[in-house]
Amino acid sequence: MYSPKEHIEEIRRVKYCAARRPYLSHRSLKATTTRLNSKDSRFIFELIQNAEDNQYDEAVNPTLEFVMTSDDITATGAQATLLVFNNENGFSPTNIDSICDIHLSTKKGNRNTSYIGDKGVGFKSVFRVTPTPYLFSSGYQIRFNKEPCTNCHCGYIVPEWVENNTILDDINKIYGQDSLPTTIIVLPLMKPNKVAYVEQVISNIHPEVLMFLTKIRHLSVRIVTNETLGDTVYTVSVSPKINFRTMESMNAESYTLHLSADKESSYSVWRQKFPIMSENAVVGRKADVEEQEWDVTLAFPNQDWPRYSDGLYAYFPTDMLTNFPFIIQADFITAPSRETILLDKEWNQGILECVPAAFMDAFKTLIIGLDGSTSSLARILGSLPFENSPFRRFPYLGEKIVAKLFSENIVPIETYTEQQQFCKPGEVSRLLPEFWNILTKARDEGVNLPNLSSHDGRKILSSSFDKSEYDQVLNSLGLKYVNVDWYAACIKNSNLVHTVSEDLYLELLFFIVKNWLSMFKDSNIKSIPLIKYVASDETQSSFSIHECTQNLTDAKRVVITHPTESKARNWMMFWNNKFSGNCFFMPESTQKAISHFISKYILMVWLEVEVYVTRMNVDTFANTIFSYIKKDSTKLIITYTSFLDDAFTENYLSERGSQNLCQMHFLLLVKFIKYHTNQCLPLNEFVYNIKNVPWLITSCGLRSLEESVLAGADWQVASEISKIPFIDSSYYGDLIYEYKEELKLLGVKVGLSGNHDIVIKHLKSPYNLTSLTAEAVFLMMQYIRFLNDPSKLLDSLKGTSCLKTNLGFKIPSECFLSEQLWGCFVDGFNDFPVIDRIFYGEEIFSYKDELRQIGVVVDLNES
Repeated sequence: MYSPKEHIEEIRRVKYCAARRPYLSHRSLKATTTRLNSKDSRFIFELIQNAEDNQYDEAVNPTLEFVMTSDDITATGAQATLLVFNNENGFSPTNIDSICDIHLSTKKGNRNTSYIGDKGVGFKSVFRVTPTPYLFSSGYQIRFNKEPCTNCHCGYIVPEWVENNTILDDINKIYGQDSLPTTIIVLPLMKPNKVAYVEQVISNIHPEVLMFLTKIRHLSVRIVTNETLGDTVYTVSVSPKINFRTMESMNAESYTLHLSADKESSYSVWRQKFPIMSENAVVGRKADVEEQEWDVTLAFPNQDWPRYSDGLYAYFPTDMLTNFPFIIQADFITAPSRETILLDKEWNQGILECVPAAFMDAFKTLIIGLDGSTSSLARILGSLPFENSPFRRFPYLGEKIVAKLFSENIVPIETYTEQQQFCKPGEVSRLLPEFWNILTKARDEGVNLPNLSSHDGRKILSSSFDKSEYDQVLNSLGLKYVNVDWYAACIKNSNLVHTVSEDLYLELLFFIVKNWLSMFKDSNIKSIPLIKYVASDETQSSFSIHECTQNLTDAKRVVITHPTESKARNWMMFWNNKFSGNCFFMPESTQKAISHFISKYILMVWLEVEVYVTRMNVDTFANTIFSYIKKDSTKLIITYTSFLDDAFTENYLSERGSQNLCQMHFLLLVKFIKYHTNQCLPLNEFVYNIKNVPWLITSCGLRSLEESVLAGADWQVASEISKIPFIDSSYYGDLIYEYKEELKLLGVKVGLSGNHDIVIKHLKSPYNLTSLTAEAVFLMMQYIRFLNDPSKLLDSLKGTSCLKTNLGFKIPSECFLSEQLWGCFVDGFNDFPVIDRIFYGEEIFSYKDELRQIGVVVDLNES
């Protein structure tokens, strides 16, 4: 039986240095080590994996500790030293033989005993950060060197006995406890960049690294310097399994893991076994797997967490991201570097084919069955349709998962009970956010809402899930908004009009207003009782929009009092009930609510234009009830006489102000003028209030009504010489031309006749008055003739090449107006610019005086 030192000497002598013939060439060892450990950071995973595969006494809680010190413990010139402590049973001679070789692992063929490493190359990864790793365990104190041994010309795996016994004393001082753990690995860090890198790596170990390990559930990191000894900077741990459940029918189990690092997190874990298919069996794997089954584990994060939660794990994370909202863990066959799984392996393909089924079982059991929270659903479904993975295999799996999701009851519906119900995505519809807000407020007011799914048979998505933040998820599931007539059925069947508060009733109306053109104008919303009024017996009732908009003489009309008539509101409602007419006042409480409603102007325009609701003051009210009397003068004459007496006594019959409608849509405004001039405030005052405000969109920007022009054929010539602010018909539409009289009333210039001042006011610059048409020249001549002060026009034309001559367009002072008397004289000279008689015709000679004023030579004497 060899002692540890004798064992090492035997390895060196027999295996590597006998007859100076190395067991392996140093070059091949270097190439193999580099290829198998291509990333510096992998050494951490390999050290953790070795600790996981180690053996421990039953009384020991397996732990792994990383301690980094700035001391050069090995006296090799290191800038810092990384110490790795593990309280395992210690290295056996067989373990030493394995670590002093390559591809010789004590774990091979032992996967059924929970070993996760089997390649025999893990420890060699430390050469990525140090040239001389040291190992102290069970009496062994050895080191390895990246450089070849002088005796056997081979490095990496040739052990050297460490004679310096003070190293352990120095380590014990840094460790700071009575006894050292059984196994200690010492990694001298020779280069400053390696020191910084290793410190970063060990300080950023995320707890998911430990999630699928069975032994190492806790590791710690300490950074030790001369100034601050023993400062713990990072601790990673995984709690024992809680909420453990077994589902024998699915050959599955579930549990919750709590992970701790700088933040707390947790995962819902689903572990399920699937039979290994014969076509996916791999030699050396199938025989090692108990009961011939794959063990597939999915871990669903219970919170937003860094992107450690969407990859493939082969006990440790690989570099392969799936963009699935969960971790996939299985006994995958990995590349030698362990950084990727080999997708072309039948074994791995068989495991991945189990993932969709495992996901659906987990989703129905954990997310819907146990949790059922909106946040969990959104977090899992939020990555649909799983298309963004760079690996071709994963979008295929995503498609299979999506197909399964669409066939299952996974979407929560609104039941207004504590019990959740789920339906297939194709059976569920959404509501507009504004209507959800109305329903929520109605319930807060104590309104009993019936089953929302009873209105047209469609299931309604849960209000907690029907939010804009989940739009991407819901769109991926194919959820659409309800049919427009659903809203009408819900409002009617729930009796929202008469059961909600007045403020909420107005919100309901405004919801219809905002979606009128896009949704409700031609829908069943017009046929349900919606517009509240006070009946002749003073009870509240409601008309449909269809009833309110009949074009019959006796059609029902809902009226409200103008805000300035608030004092007379009750008085008018009292007298209205004395007459049998077709006007019905809105309830006083509704009218008061409208006066305080934030969007009352828009609401009122809609009521007036689309529902024919009329604002009524005392004057129009008096005229209205007078029309009733003419139908039955004998019966109502006394009542009407009393009404007039009361009206004058109370001083109600007087002039009233008007509302400013500048903020409203222009077409609605002119419609208002057209259909209500005989029922609203005195029109002259109304026009005065709005005609001078620049709010109308024209070809020259915003202008007031008086500064604006309605384009027409008679303005065509004028537009050649003037930049006229025409109302923007592309914005308002051609419908604007149907309201010429109303526009005149508002001050808009409708025809050219009598509006020459606006042409002159907006006269174009001389630069833009060149090459004018004959009609434009004649129009300007007319203005010169009839304007009291044509100086602006004269100044604009005198220096402008605006007149067409036989030599082209010339400025007036260069032009001659040739008549018969002196035409022969002019014709004798070819370089005289004579005004083009054919272009202008004989009419040009009627403007001699005007042409003379702009500089044209019109007489022979002048020439």
